[in-house]
Parts: sequence; C-alpha cells; structure tokens
Amino acid sequence: MDTENTLAALRARVPEQLLVTDPDSVGRYAHDEAEWAPHGTPAAVVRPVRTEDVVAVVRTCAELGVPVVPRGAGTGLSGGANALDGCVMISFEHMNSVLEINPREQLAVTQPGVINDDFRAACREHGAWYPPDPASSPWSTIGGNVATNAGGVCCVKYGVTRDYVLGLEAVVGDGEVVRLGRRTAKGVTGYDLCGLFVGSEGTLGVITEITVKLLPGVRAPERTVVGYFDSLVAAGEAVAAVAASGVVPSALELLDRHCLRAVDEWKNMGLSDEAEVLLLGRSDTPGEAGEQEVATLVECFEKAGATFSAASTDQHEADALFAARRLAYPALERLGPLLTEDVCVPRALVPDMLAKVEAAAVRHDTLIANIAHAGDGNLHPLIITPAGDDAARERAQRAFDDIVADAIALGGTVSGEHGIGLLKRAGLHDELGPTVVGMHHAVKNGLDPAGIFNPGKVFGEPTR
Repeated sequence: MDTENTLAALRARVPEQLLVTDPDSVGRYAHDEAEWAPHGTPAAVVRPVRTEDVVAVVRTCAELGVPVVPRGAGTGLSGGANALDGCVMISFEHMNSVLEINPREQLAVTQPGVINDDFRAACREHGAWYPPDPASSPWSTIGGNVATNAGGVCCVKYGVTRDYVLGLEAVVGDGEVVRLGRRTAKGVTGYDLCGLFVGSEGTLGVITEITVKLLPGVRAPERTVVGYFDSLVAAGEAVAAVAASGVVPSALELLDRHCLRAVDEWKNMGLSDEAEVLLLGRSDTPGEAGEQEVATLVECFEKAGATFSAASTDQHEADALFAARRLAYPALERLGPLLTEDVCVPRALVPDMLAKVEAAAVRHDTLIANIAHAGDGNLHPLIITPAGDDAARERAQRAFDDIVADAIALGGTVSGEHGIGLLKRAGLHDELGPTVVGMHHAVKNGLDPAGIFNPGKVFGEPTR
C-alpha cells in the first residue's frame, strides 16, 4: 500500500488536526495488550470528533482499498485492534461524550470513546445502572466493550454487553451511515443486525454511537461469601454445586495462589497465606431470600471441601477481596509476558476444565495462574513466561492450544468475552466448522464488499 497516496487522500477530506502521522506517535496505536499477536505499522491514525469524520475516512479507504482498523483504549487481549501495514487506524479517544441518559425510558446514548467506569458513574448520577463491568472497566471504552461483547464480574446474573445494546449508529460499506436496532423496549422488525454488530470486532463497519438499556440504580446491599480451597478442582466442584442449586449469585469469582501472591507482592494486601484457591460469591437478592442464597453458597462451598467458608461480616474486607480480583491481571503482568486464555465451558464441567488446565501446565512445564468468572464457566488461565525465553514461549503456546482444544472437547467455546482477534482464529475454525465459518464469510462479504473493515481478524486464515 502506498502510504503517501493514503495520506494525501486523507488530507483532502479530513481536517489536519485529526490526523496523527508522526511515526513515534503512530506506533503507540499499533497494537492492543495481546501478548505475541502480530501487528503492522499504520499509515496514519485518525482521531475523529464526529460521525462525519469517520465517513470521510471510510470513503477514502474504500476508494483506495486501504484497511480500516477501529480502536478504543487498546486494552484488548486478542489482537483485534492490531494494525496492519499501511492501514488507517480510527481512535475514538475524542468521541467520548455521553449524549443522553434517560431514566424514564431506562436508556442512555453514548459515543464509543467513553470509558466504561465514567459511563457507569454518569448513569449513577441519574439513579440508573449499567451492569456490564469488565475487569478493564477503569480503562476500556464502551465502543471496545461492544466490539468484543465484553462481560465482567456481574455478568453471571445480569448478562453481557449484548444484553444491553438496544441500538447502534455505524458507518458501513463505502461510507454510508446506518442506524440499527431501536430505542423501544421491544422490536422485531427485520433481522437483528444490531446484535450482529455486537462482538463483530470492527469487521462489519465502524460503530459511532451506542444506545444501551439501563436498570434501576437502587440495589440491595451485596452479601459476600468467601471460600478457601486446597485445589482448583475442589473450587470447581463448588462452582458446579452452586449452579446445580439454582442460586444465581451476583458474582462468583475464582483466584488461585499465583494470583493472590502477585497481588500481595505488588500491593501488600496479605491475601496469599490462607488458601491455594479463593472463591468469592456474592448475593444482591434482598431480604430473607438473599439470606437463604448466602446460606446455600456457604453450604455448596463446604460440601465441595472448602477448608474455610463463611459469609463475610466485614464489608471493607469483602471489598478488598474483590479489588484483589480486579488487580490480579495487572499484578501478574509485572512478572513477565502473559498469554491470556478466555475459554468458557458448561458450569457443571468447570472442575474438569480446571483439571485440564493444571494438566497442560505440567505437560508443558509452564506456569499457569488461574482467574475465572467461575459462575458462568468463563475461565481465564494466564500463561506466564520469562521475558526473552523462546523455549518457554513455545511451551506456553502449546499449552494455550491444548486448553483451547480441551474447552471445545467439553462442549465449550474458545472465547467467552475477549473476542477472537488474531490469537483465536484457529480455535474458531475448530469450534464452528467449515459450513458455519462459510456463513460468517457470506455475512462479512455482504456487509463489507470492499473488504476494508479490520481484514484478517476473527475469520482470517488461522495460524497454529
């Protein structure tokens, strides 16, 4: 691709102050947080302030056949926002306004560059609640959350991003602006093209505005249950028992000793002396029913072999434990390159999957720490390697591939919330099979006939 031609064409349509072309500055946008995912060098970065700016970029790139790669905050863990050589990156850092919060209709309208935590705080000021809360919520954007269909701690009870997106504005084709979805509580007109865009990782068009459903902001105080276990499998049995009990906790999170020790070494929280595995459950059901849920969680933990299980009576302590859960990933990043898994399996098979993760660690002589949104079977094995150790990196990649294959064999999926990007393309092909992959290609080709929207991601040729 001819970078000079691309830049000249962009300058003819896009205000100069929106363009980033300095090589050092452009390089900061070239990749997300996915370890070992390849990336190229963009021809330019455009930081739009309105939808019309995005239209100008897409029209230019469609005419030239230049790839367009949308980017939020770059917190992704699959390579979905990584640059291709000569592409134009669209960074939404300046389209960061909350346009409407309407508690009466229980909806909000936002630009894609709004940070998740900032958006949630704005909704709280209006007595409303936006539930999706990925661990990256202090940094990730709503647009990025929509692109990957992000989940989070509370999704076990309240669902993931797709469950809250009512409508979208997007720039598609060779620069057309379309509105998908609705503002009403119900609507079945046509195919669910809005839902199709959620989780599409920028491969179908560029999202420029998002309308989401809100819930009432008044919630019962959460009660926390803490369980200590001597093994991952025992903690997994507790997760399976909770699922079988019929209780739907507002959170059910798992951390192993590696995670707790990393948080302790970073923040000195004194968490890693109690157990090999920590399981944290929460209930936000009010009144007597909530008390019964807590009692059931304690019972499930105990029957699964918890060495300690109790409802926390210290809210500060309970909040600190959940804070440690959110700190675990950045704490482990400090130890070396971190290859992050994102498999999801049926909840009854969480013990089996955790056992397979442990077996992969032994088989490939690889350190694997474990975090999980255990309540919905979404596991995040974190494969840690010493920096610069190529042999360890190869072993880690084999462990990664084995975990993906094991999840599929158990009837699971290769990605629960991080997306496919570049790292999971082979697993996607294995999970879906050629006929279903072909259906996806047909959709992609129909909506992106010029092939410019984040090409090579998700359904590109898999590498192993």
